[in-house]
Amino acid sequence: MSTRTDAPTRREQILKEAARLFAERGFHGVGVDEIGAAVGISGPGLYRHFPGKDAMLAELLVGISGRLLDGGRRRVAEADGVPEQVLSSLIDGHIDFALDDRPLITLHDRELDRLRDSDRKLVRQLQRQYVELWVDVVRKLHPETGEGQVRAAVHAVFGLLNSTPHLGSYGNGLPGRAAMEDLLRKLANGAFASLS
Repeated sequence: MSTRTDAPTRREQILKEAARLFAERGFHGVGVDEIGAAVGISGPGLYRHFPGKDAMLAELLVGISGRLLDGGRRRVAEADGVPEQVLSSLIDGHIDFALDDRPLITLHDRELDRLRDSDRKLVRQLQRQYVELWVDVVRKLHPETGEGQVRAAVHAVFGLLNSTPHLGSYGNGLPGRAAMEDLLRKLANGAFASLS
């Protein structure tokens, strides 16, 4: 989801590989030596960047929740309050996340309960704020629809978009990224259009 063009830092490389490995084999199925090997450093060398696997998991899950919220707020501001543009931009941003950060979706689904209470509460708080961005714009587009129904529709669209880890790899019958992006956009817009 990042728009940066510079090379990732060592810390970012570690987090990316940790997310991939945790998603593939589970948090307890991966050791620091494996994460280190994936980025070309010794397992103990990871401790220069993180105090341990728990800290990596917390940074991954809190970090993605914060990035989604920050990106959503930026998209709302850039669309100048035009609800159709805001919703379109929010959908595009979440599709980018769903297609580009699939291991983080898997990780969230499987490992959120492994976080310390304070980190888990922070993730939930950030997620609630992100949901509220969407609910606000969808209510502006569908003022005749009750808040509960709008909220349910937002969560249903998240479920739809966040199902991408279950699709497998591109190829093998799965459309390429551009076609998948287009399909997800149509499905999300169709879901919200059904509120009318």
